[in-house]
Parts: sequence; C-alpha cells; structure tokens
Amino acid sequence: MQSKILVSACLMGHAVRYDGRAKPLLHPAIERWRAEGRLVTICPEMSAGMTVPRPPAEIAEAVTGEEVLAGTARVVELTGADVTEEFLQAAINAVTLARQTGCHYALLIDGSPSCGSGFIYDGTFSGRKQTGNGVTAAALKAAGVEVFSDHEIEQLIDRIAE
Repeated sequence: MQSKILVSACLMGHAVRYDGRAKPLLHPAIERWRAEGRLVTICPEMSAGMTVPRPPAEIAEAVTGEEVLAGTARVVELTGADVTEEFLQAAINAVTLARQTGCHYALLIDGSPSCGSGFIYDGTFSGRKQTGNGVTAAALKAAGVEVFSDHEIEQLIDRIAE
C-alpha cells in the first residue's frame, strides 16, 4: 500500500490562508497523487476553529515551532492577540489526522507559523524570514512524519520513489 501525503489545503487551491486566498501548487505529481487517492488535505488553523480571513500571525521573538510546542514561546497575531492555543490545537489535529490516515509524508506551505518547514517569519511582522519550523511542521516531524515544503516537491517525489 502506498503511503499517503498530508497536504496544506491552500496548496490544493482552497482559499484558507489568513488573507482568504489560496496558493495552489500546480505540479503533475499533485494530480497523479490525487488520482491515486494518496492526498489528505488539511488547513491546521481552520481545523482548530480559526476563521478566514484572520489577522496574520507569527511566532514571537524570532523562535520556532519547537519552542511553542515546548511551552516556551507563543504565537501572536498582528493585533497582539495570543493565538498559541489555537496553533497548538492545529498541530494536534494535523498529527492525529496523519496517524489516522497513514500519512508518512507531509507537503506544507512554507513561511506559515503553522506549516512552515524551510522558513518562517521572525515574529516582527516586518517580512523578515528565518530558518525554522512552524508549530504544525514541528509537531509532525516529532511524530515521525517526513515534512517537505512546497519548494521541495522534487525531493518528496524522489523520497517516495525510493
């Protein structure tokens, strides 16, 4: 049986991003995996009850999702509202779904404080990027799911082919 792939809903064309938009990833592998029934779609934030649109959020103080999971950092919106609990619930929901559906891989949108796996924003809302994982990406990795960003689809294709 082929392993399934957990995919950020925005990459599948769903308008679920904080700004109410999608960021569809157009690639022949996506269509092939969809036809094979291998894709499991989730927007972690929406699974935790967050609305669309919503204020942008970043992990505060230039830290990463691992620190949020450890309870030493928080996720805040541009408005100043603390949404750490929602992001933690989003991560739990994604890990639970991955386990329930047999997803050994995840393909997530980069830059997100939830799904980012190559980079996230530095918590200043200035557009500055830093290397790091979002909360959901960190939780999936800790659960043994191999996480790839949307910029790493070729590496995911190679990994699945092994």
